[in-house]
Amino acid sequence: MHLTHAEMLQKSMLSEPFSDGENAQLFVLKNKQGMCVTLMDVGATWLSCEIPVGSKKREVLLGVSSMADHLRQQAYFGATVGRFANRIAKGQFSIAGKHYQLHTNERGNTLHGGPQGFGKLRWCAEQKGDNAVSFSLYSADGDQGFPGNLQVKVNYQLSEDNTLTLTYQAVCDKACPVNLTNHAYFNLMGNDAAQSCLSHQLMIQAEQYLPTDEEGIPLGDFRAVQGTGFDFTQLKVLGRDFLGDREQNLAGGYDHSFLIKKSAQNGRDIAAQSISPDGRVILNVRTTKPALQLYSGNYLAGTPNRSGGEYQNYAGFALETQFLPDAPNHPQWPQPSPILEAGETYSYQTSYQLKVLD
Repeated sequence: MHLTHAEMLQKSMLSEPFSDGENAQLFVLKNKQGMCVTLMDVGATWLSCEIPVGSKKREVLLGVSSMADHLRQQAYFGATVGRFANRIAKGQFSIAGKHYQLHTNERGNTLHGGPQGFGKLRWCAEQKGDNAVSFSLYSADGDQGFPGNLQVKVNYQLSEDNTLTLTYQAVCDKACPVNLTNHAYFNLMGNDAAQSCLSHQLMIQAEQYLPTDEEGIPLGDFRAVQGTGFDFTQLKVLGRDFLGDREQNLAGGYDHSFLIKKSAQNGRDIAAQSISPDGRVILNVRTTKPALQLYSGNYLAGTPNRSGGEYQNYAGFALETQFLPDAPNHPQWPQPSPILEAGETYSYQTSYQLKVLD
């Protein structure tokens, strides 16, 4: 019997256990258009996204097909990352005069929540009918150095218009920085496509971006995208201005945060759009978050792929909706506070719509 991609993925991912000795749990969401999404409780991970393009199915997410490779990869493929996505300089911040030191995991800074961030943990999962799954996680006071007992939930829901909506909620009993995102990498030509993501067209509804140093830490001030290689206000090929300035060369490409226009932070209007090189697949990103990190897969070389080989640099790009990096140390920035106060509810939403053109 011929197995579908989702069935093969379930079989291969479950052939060996997660590091806690138990197998992962996988969940498959499908719609009538033929879109098929596979999710995993380890990391509350968006593991796979297949869409029918013509007579073939196209896997548009980068990823792996075994637990061994999942544990080996350091790219955060499709993971829900937190407590605080992106970087916190030196792993340090203060709240109400109290200083906190986090666990660090990237050149003396804290990246994506620390060495044992949410993307590396097993979440509790609950299927919500045929088209939705909810994942929840408890993070104890002091986890990775963060204050407060935090309860987190992320819900994935697939609609008939090929939109996967991610809804994030969290509550904490102490004031704490919280910044959750999904770290999916896209290649709209297919995850095993010969061409890199640099031939995709991209648009980001942002007139400003955040310059960073060689460690990816913000320098403090925004810069207008106009007249720079960071101008994606109109659709352009991702590689057009690639490595054309000192900032990109420091990062090996794009790994920068863009301040989304206020008018595109409502979750209804398109905040970012990408079109495949063959013009057949359009990705629309909508969000209620104030910023978006564009990462062009600058250090993917050597990362295991789905077929037993390795990805090359720029095999896929990530569009991570989030608060700005190092935001706890920059309260003056024009965005909602990244500090979740005790008893308040963190609530944000991001959706990814994949439109297929005949």
